Amino acid sequence: MTDKDAPTPPKSDSASTAQATADKPEPREAWDYPRHWIADVLAADGGVVHLRPIVPDDAERLVEFHSKLSERTRYMRYFGPTPTLPPREVARMTTVDHKQRVAIVAMLGGEMIGMGIYEGLASEGKPESAEVAFVIADEHQGRGLGPILLEHLAGAAAENGFTRFEAEVLSENPNMVAVFRDAGYQLSRSFDGSTVHVEFTIDPTEALLSVRNARERASEARSVANLLRPASVAVIGASTDPKKVGNALLANIIAGGFTGPVFPVNGPARVEEEGEDPRRRGHGSVASVSPRQRRVRPRPPSVRGIRAYETVRDIPDPVDLAVVAVPASQVDDVLDDCLVKGVRTLVVVSSGFGDSGEQEGLENERRLVAQVREHGMRLVGPNALGVANNDPEIALNATLAPHIPAAGRVGFFCQSGALGIAILDTAARRQIGLSTFVSAGNRADVSGNDVLQYWDSDASTDVILLYLESFGNPRKFSRISRRVSRSKPIIAVKSGKGAMSPVRKARAAANFDDEIARMMLEQAGVIQVETIPELFDCAALFAYQPLPRGPRVRIIGNSSVLGSLAADTARSGGLEVVDTVDLGAGATEERFEDAVSAAMRDPGVDSIVVVFVPPVAVDADWHARALMAAANIPDADGAKPIVTTFLAVDGIPPGLTKPGPNGLPERGSIPSYASPERAATSLARAWQYAKWRMRPESEIHRPEGTDPEAARMFVREAMAAPDGHVDGARTAERQLSAVDSAKLLRWYGIGVVPFREVTTMHEASAAARELGFPVAVKATSSKWRGRLDREGARLDLPDATAVVNAFAELRELTGDEVLHVQKMAPKGVGTVIRVRDDQSFGSVISFGLSGRTFELLGDHGYRAIPLAELDARELIDEPRSSPLLAGYRGEEPADKEALVDLLLRISTLVDDIPEVREVLCDPILASVDGASVLNAQIRVGPVPDRRDTGPRRLN
Repeated sequence: MTDKDAPTPPKSDSASTAQATADKPEPREAWDYPRHWIADVLAADGGVVHLRPIVPDDAERLVEFHSKLSERTRYMRYFGPTPTLPPREVARMTTVDHKQRVAIVAMLGGEMIGMGIYEGLASEGKPESAEVAFVIADEHQGRGLGPILLEHLAGAAAENGFTRFEAEVLSENPNMVAVFRDAGYQLSRSFDGSTVHVEFTIDPTEALLSVRNARERASEARSVANLLRPASVAVIGASTDPKKVGNALLANIIAGGFTGPVFPVNGPARVEEEGEDPRRRGHGSVASVSPRQRRVRPRPPSVRGIRAYETVRDIPDPVDLAVVAVPASQVDDVLDDCLVKGVRTLVVVSSGFGDSGEQEGLENERRLVAQVREHGMRLVGPNALGVANNDPEIALNATLAPHIPAAGRVGFFCQSGALGIAILDTAARRQIGLSTFVSAGNRADVSGNDVLQYWDSDASTDVILLYLESFGNPRKFSRISRRVSRSKPIIAVKSGKGAMSPVRKARAAANFDDEIARMMLEQAGVIQVETIPELFDCAALFAYQPLPRGPRVRIIGNSSVLGSLAADTARSGGLEVVDTVDLGAGATEERFEDAVSAAMRDPGVDSIVVVFVPPVAVDADWHARALMAAANIPDADGAKPIVTTFLAVDGIPPGLTKPGPNGLPERGSIPSYASPERAATSLARAWQYAKWRMRPESEIHRPEGTDPEAARMFVREAMAAPDGHVDGARTAERQLSAVDSAKLLRWYGIGVVPFREVTTMHEASAAARELGFPVAVKATSSKWRGRLDREGARLDLPDATAVVNAFAELRELTGDEVLHVQKMAPKGVGTVIRVRDDQSFGSVISFGLSGRTFELLGDHGYRAIPLAELDARELIDEPRSSPLLAGYRGEEPADKEALVDLLLRISTLVDDIPEVREVLCDPILASVDGASVLNAQIRVGPVPDRRDTGPRRLN
């Protein structure tokens, strides 16, 4: 639900009221809550629930909600029968200041189904503590809504400066204590007769985040399971006209052998003009026809031999999935029927929404998503191709593709509907068997992230293919894919924005940096390809062959030229070519079998490329049998991947197929490629992925000597607007001074080389004496800082006279009113660490050598935050100029451990306090003695995107 769907405050007639409110720092007015507290969330069963702060208009809803609670639930919540809420209590709970007292309600279909509240305990001498309580409607208990409300209350409390929650729980209510404990909080408990007093800190610890992410994963996977494993399907817009989309959808579902009931919905009887061709009927045509010209066209009682219904509400049985194929203008009416029926998931193939390129279409799409979520449903599309599940227990082909690939172990997600049909056709031709398929169209709700969560635990899926036009929540995608890639390869092709409509292009990042995207996905273990053929090249290898255990490859073939091409491509992809075995153009099948068998037995070979392109027509079946026999010898030195250019065939040739129980290719089949370069490239990508999986799984640890609470409070004070409000809607970005930047870094154990700000010669001389000689005097304006000619600084000043002279020179040269006097640091290699907002990936940390030359060349490495120790080490080695840190041409090597520590501390700072929008430490002198930060600049401001920070929420 969007912000505009939330209750809005009544307008005031008095301008002075607004001014009085602005002059009063606390509390907020009853209607004045941060809009980012509004959220759609997923319950444990995959259904959607809407959360928002309570407002006075909710009084009647609260009374009704309370009246429907069972006696036991009321007793557990209020420690007594409490059949009705007194008016005073209703007013107290609905009229809150959203600071010292915050209440959040859970809504479903306009009805209140849960409520949580906290109240500050400053009156009891505990200004940083608040008492928390919540209650869930009986019929919605067990859906995990209690922990979700607790998460969002804790997030609001942390924003308001609270650090601890307390709660009073009846001893006979152990489930409530379990909610706190299972959420990941470290509890302290005390008993007082019939009650238990619980206290816990609300800081987001590693345990807390782990629990949150695990619950998010389970709920999102369940919501996709509701989509891909429905017990029943309704096709809305199921026309009898075979040329209509609805007819095609119904036909494909029936032909696919869906195991549950299918319900065609084809609308009411229609009034038509005499002689009118229904296919030419336009919207509103009935209104232009006189009564004598009209006739009633009866609604067909069946479509494709299946009883049809006027609306989905008329279907007597439950409906899990509704596939919608009606014009965009009619979707609202269909949605109303689905909401009443209790449909769990919608697949909307209709176009004319955000894909239209018009702002009105995008607004209609947003409204559609809000309405769907308001009633607890999820949406695929609009403008989707559909979904498919090849599990024999489901056998669902709810797509516009008449034929989908056979059953296999590859999951496939794409956005483009039109392109999806071509992709499915290519997959079928190349014998890439699919487990499930999702085409999200405009990706208004269900996204690739949701489907990744499902595939992570789906035992039927071993390989994941993604065709992406944009990243909906890039930070979350990086986090999920890093976990999933540990067990299942993710192969992704990222299309350019030229394929998007103007509106969808605006939804993507305005300045998407492909190099940053490449490094971010590489960090997460995602195998990146450029084209759809490359996507299936890799899919064939990953689906049917084992991963290489090392980089050593042997190339065997009957063409020296093609063997050389394979070798060159393999080397450029990071493989080590052990040798190239040329068997000659007339090599027999026995020679092929012997050569491949020898490679399988050789412990010095990790993978094999076989080139078989005979110069004359031969019976290739014998060669195929020989290759399969060699690949499966019992005394092989372990499993090794084999790829081939077998007669330049793309796919799995019949002779190289290891058939499964259903006769389809299964693991052990050998993929063939049209050229040796493509075979070698796929093998090289398999090795890069295998190498990534071999890395130790480096956990993210908090460096010692940090004080996040003090730092967080300092940032909040820096962001505070003149009216005293500090919520995201009332603050602007601010550049901290050099002094404040250094102060903030000190709370994370980062020391800037001591300096003083000076405005006079006397101050400069005194500062130099205080710091100790030698010192440097530096300009502070950006145009003089970091110049190659160093005209903006005077270095190694040995005494006060030199300092005074330097001050005078720089003041006249630069015109800066404030200069810096800084203690000299050990000489070293200048490096730079920067954290900045990337519109695709959120906060990104980069490392490189300092200076405009390296900046101009773009010689920097990038990683997503937070960093693990291994990430930090790889980031330091990423730039092409990084060998300068290792002792170039006899110089002493820099202390890389100090740089690793510095990267981890900066990463932790930004991860702890997302309001830190940018950090620039430049230069950092890296020497044998450590890493000296000479200058730091920090920018703070509201978090522009909270989708993957704080409590769980849907995008």
